[in-house]
Amino acid sequence: MSMPGQYADAWESFWRDAPKEAGTVFWDAAPERTAGRHLPLFGPHFGGRPVVDLGCGNGTQTRFLARRYPRVVGVDLSEAAIGRARETVAAPPGPAAAAPGAATPAVTGPGPEVPDRPEQANHAPDFRALDAADPGAVRALREELGECDVYLRGVLHQCPPHDRPRIAASVATLVGERGRAFVVEPAEAGGATLASLMGRPGGPPPSLAAVFAHGIRPMEMPDASVPEFFREAGLEVLDDGTAPLALTVAGEDGTPLDLPSTWLVAGRADG
Repeated sequence: MSMPGQYADAWESFWRDAPKEAGTVFWDAAPERTAGRHLPLFGPHFGGRPVVDLGCGNGTQTRFLARRYPRVVGVDLSEAAIGRARETVAAPPGPAAAAPGAATPAVTGPGPEVPDRPEQANHAPDFRALDAADPGAVRALREELGECDVYLRGVLHQCPPHDRPRIAASVATLVGERGRAFVVEPAEAGGATLASLMGRPGGPPPSLAAVFAHGIRPMEMPDASVPEFFREAGLEVLDDGTAPLALTVAGEDGTPLDLPSTWLVAGRADG
């Protein structure tokens, strides 16, 4: 495994100890606020290829994707997370919808509507424990699935810096010549939101406190570095913009919070 053992152990302990109730993990928001918002952005770029949800956690977004695409595979470093994903594979997709009356922040960048694909709905996803920074493991998955489309949400910013280029290279391996990757990461501007949550008079929300208690430290990552990782891996940025990244915590007024984020679609231009 190329990721440090301490890093892998932190994620394993996090998912082992995390409550199983819906909406109790900091970033495990309902897909209506997450992959559902992203679908008009990546849908026009994804084809009939298998979809890999890279860093799938407990599979909330993977199950949503499986309602849309005929073959979806969720992979994660943590065996405990994959165990949970497999347990809930038949469960309704998503812990909860956004609070009634909650506004939906704007999504910017190109993104035409995606036609319905009812004939592809309700395919059960597959889940695998896999280190996305391990080239051999990723090559084996690519050989099994062929060229893929990749959904990567909020993974790079919480990786050790030396693993970020490795994960981008893994994405390039999975997409091959014709696949596409949708990547969304918290923007630098989101640091202010996290700081305000950490500084609440009564302490940070339990779901955020649990992240730090398990030794997981989301690291600052310049917005401009994200497209560079993929360019260095041999891919081109074909589309980009901004979008809200949903959280499961609420603001002082009870409205569900989002982090500002940037997104891109990467692939080979002639694919």
